[in-house]
Amino acid sequence: MTVVPRLVLSAPSSGHGKNALAIGILAALADRGLDVAGFKIGPDPVDAAYLGLAAGRPGRSLDPRLMGTGRLAPLLLHGAADTGLAVVQGSMGLYDSLTGRCETESTAAVATALRSPVVLVVDVAAMGQSVAALVHGFRAYDEQLWIGGVILNRVASARHETLLREALDDIGVPVYGALRRQDLPAVLPSRRHGVMPVLENGGEAARAVRRLGEAVAATVDLERLLGLARSAPELAVPPWSPHPEAAAPPVPAGAGRPLVAVAGGPGGSFSHAEAVELLRAAGADVVTLDPFVDEVLPVGTRALVVGGALPESYAEQLSANRRLCIAVAELARIGRPVVTEGAGLLWLARELDGLPMCGVLDAIGSIRDGLVVGYREATAQSDSVVATRGEVVTGHKDHRAVLNPRGGPRPAWSWPGGAAEGFVWRGVHASQLVPHWAAYPRIAARLVAAAAAEPAAIPAGPDLGVPVAPAGVVAAEPAAGAPA
Repeated sequence: MTVVPRLVLSAPSSGHGKNALAIGILAALADRGLDVAGFKIGPDPVDAAYLGLAAGRPGRSLDPRLMGTGRLAPLLLHGAADTGLAVVQGSMGLYDSLTGRCETESTAAVATALRSPVVLVVDVAAMGQSVAALVHGFRAYDEQLWIGGVILNRVASARHETLLREALDDIGVPVYGALRRQDLPAVLPSRRHGVMPVLENGGEAARAVRRLGEAVAATVDLERLLGLARSAPELAVPPWSPHPEAAAPPVPAGAGRPLVAVAGGPGGSFSHAEAVELLRAAGADVVTLDPFVDEVLPVGTRALVVGGALPESYAEQLSANRRLCIAVAELARIGRPVVTEGAGLLWLARELDGLPMCGVLDAIGSIRDGLVVGYREATAQSDSVVATRGEVVTGHKDHRAVLNPRGGPRPAWSWPGGAAEGFVWRGVHASQLVPHWAAYPRIAARLVAAAAAEPAAIPAGPDLGVPVAPAGVVAAEPAAGAPA
């Protein structure tokens, strides 16, 4: 039985300010010296990154679709170990879900699984006494859900605040704070930059988080909010651990700990925090590779992982690092494990919108206006370091760029309603699908075992040729995806 003070921050719908409030609460309490942890419901690495920046420890995702409802509480206990507060930022409206499965995948469902009080953030700019009817409706919709109070956002004046507080007092709902319209400025960097402002340890992101923390400290009753969080009951589950599940297959005897490079920056990686922990638990030494700064792979690198949070909008910077492109292509050519998710697939392509990439895959990418987003129940089509043929995983897709062809002769995945997708070639597994490794710890175990093993001899032949050449390299044979 473990107790972690916790609360879920939600809203009637998107746009009420819960993201800024969650970041601000974490930043304000961290500034007071309290150890805190931030979590984001759903597959949103950007929000999770800013929550992590505010908390001073990795922000994590809690996604019932990607990891299963039964893992939510253990993962929260793991990520919030030894902290005085866990703040879980909801997604969309309290009872909404991306898939329409509100009974299992909404913020309300996650709050119930976590036995956590919910604080509603309500934009009251165009609202008076009706706020009581709104909040009462949310509370009455599911009597098993614990709505512990509200934070009012975009209050017009002192008189307006008094009116709102009186209306909510009539229905017995506590108000933990009231922010004026100018109190939460739009200070966070544009989302087109993705997680990069956080991973780069840039001043703009840090200043934005600090500004939100100052706003919350001046307008929210943090002590009462902590009191609510501390009233959350014990969770009768053990914390998640990367160690037991990642134990097999073992690293070959005498092989030592292989070095696995994980793409990222000074502030973290493009992968979920649990993926890095699983790699270490499986026997790897993990080092960060900055694809925009580092021109060579770390000495001794035996595998490369590029997580799904790599932004598509940074294609020009990836292309410009020609020396690293050549090094990645060589790592793939000699059969070392190279696992890429999301935009990492594009980095391995021949080119993207006319920009040369690594040339590992004989495919051309282009960024379009439309957005491909959603969950996929995917079946592995080829044996690889990620999965054995026939294994089923749940992943998420969120991208604008498409590849032609969509998949190689040995595709990675297939799912109903779509052609086979992704590429498996030698030790390469490249796909735009992003699973959560905490649900599939065998991915890390397989990858580390393959990294520790000596690569098999590469026979000559057109189907196992070297990658398409990056700039300055002559390719003698076709790459993965090229016709024989």
